[in-house]
Amino acid sequence: MLINLIIDLLIGAFSGWLITTLMKMDSSNMIFNCCLGLAGGIVAGFLGGLLGIGANGIIGHIIFSVAGGCLAVWAYRKFIR
Repeated sequence: MLINLIIDLLIGAFSGWLITTLMKMDSSNMIFNCCLGLAGGIVAGFLGGLLGIGANGIIGHIIFSVAGGCLAVWAYRKFIR
């Protein structure tokens, strides 16, 4: 249980770094970017579960986190800024 939380945090951090690179974000606010990666992974995992698409393995979790994080960055840029 605890190891899953640690793995999710590490995947979120890695996804945040990938999102920073892909979406050309400011890299000075890495904690915010990692939080977007985590939030994106949670949202994408939830939506994937509703659609019956599961993220199998670490690679699947990274893909879901990056896709959800990019969606979160897009929504942030569109509606907040």
